[in-house]
Amino acid sequence: MTTTRRFPSRRAATLALGTILAGAGLAAATAVKAQDKTITLRISLWVPPAHPLVQAAKDWAADMEKQSSGTIKGMIFPAEQLGKAFDHYDMVRDGIADVGYVSPGYQPGRFPIINAAQLPFTVSNAKGGSLAVDAWYRKYAPKEMGDTHFCLAFVHDPGTFHSKKKIVLPGDVKGLKVRPAQVTVGEMVTTLGGTNVQASAPESRDALERGVADAITFRWNSIFLFGIEKVTKFSLDVPLYTTAYTWTMNKATYDGASAAQKKVIDDHCNNAWAAKLSAPWTDFEFAGRERMKKAPGHEVVELDAAQIEAWRAAVKPLQERWAESVKKVGGDPEAILGELKAGLKKADASF
Repeated sequence: MTTTRRFPSRRAATLALGTILAGAGLAAATAVKAQDKTITLRISLWVPPAHPLVQAAKDWAADMEKQSSGTIKGMIFPAEQLGKAFDHYDMVRDGIADVGYVSPGYQPGRFPIINAAQLPFTVSNAKGGSLAVDAWYRKYAPKEMGDTHFCLAFVHDPGTFHSKKKIVLPGDVKGLKVRPAQVTVGEMVTTLGGTNVQASAPESRDALERGVADAITFRWNSIFLFGIEKVTKFSLDVPLYTTAYTWTMNKATYDGASAAQKKVIDDHCNNAWAAKLSAPWTDFEFAGRERMKKAPGHEVVELDAAQIEAWRAAVKPLQERWAESVKKVGGDPEAILGELKAGLKKADASF
């Protein structure tokens, strides 16, 4: 079978990232007054300590501490120590955490606009994709997430199906119980005749092991991080979807900072940091594809061009449903999606 590989132009995306980071002047010192009160940020993540985002969060916090002359410090709480993955947005809103790693797709119907970045076959790679999604969503975050202080947004490297039973074509999903990565992927599963099993990332291995789920949509290397490769056998070799995330801050925490401290926070809640914070995770996930190919007892299922087009046709109704959800909140789906696709094309991250 002749295979057609549609993977990201990582060199172009990496060069674009380097240009933005250089222009942003991230290391510029900020004059913070000596009398400014020290702020200690409780930074909550639901991923395990070994996840690349945990170290990235430490680096982000350390740079803020340096630029604020020690008046902004960070305490990292991984692995759902402060609360469940599903609850992170409300935790930040309510002050349980000062900064939170939020998966909007965990809450169906609540954040419809950002779900555009989660439509299948939309984002081809996370390097340029994170730059484009963050720049695009800054216009809409005050509307969708106005009860928190939006910091930045990013996407993970494209994920796919990992399953106990072999999946090749859309029809193979019919009758399967699938743990979806987020709400849009959940809609894809039901559209294809499958049943959704709700479970956060840390709960997913147990769901598969107990037979509650037959398959999962997940990133490539995180499969190993969460031990899911021990309960799956097949992986579909196509960049099927990405998930959009936000890095969000409690409003009272931000409002209580001095003007100089707000400047430091703003300098770490920008487009350049959206890419920098997510880059280690992007590289980690990208490496997982080759790792999976070498994993004993696993088959990575490659698709030809016709099979990929069959998937494209099967998921087309998802865009129509997304458009209706955006109209319900007063948005213009054609304009919103058009802006996102233009940004992705410019960042060399469109599929």
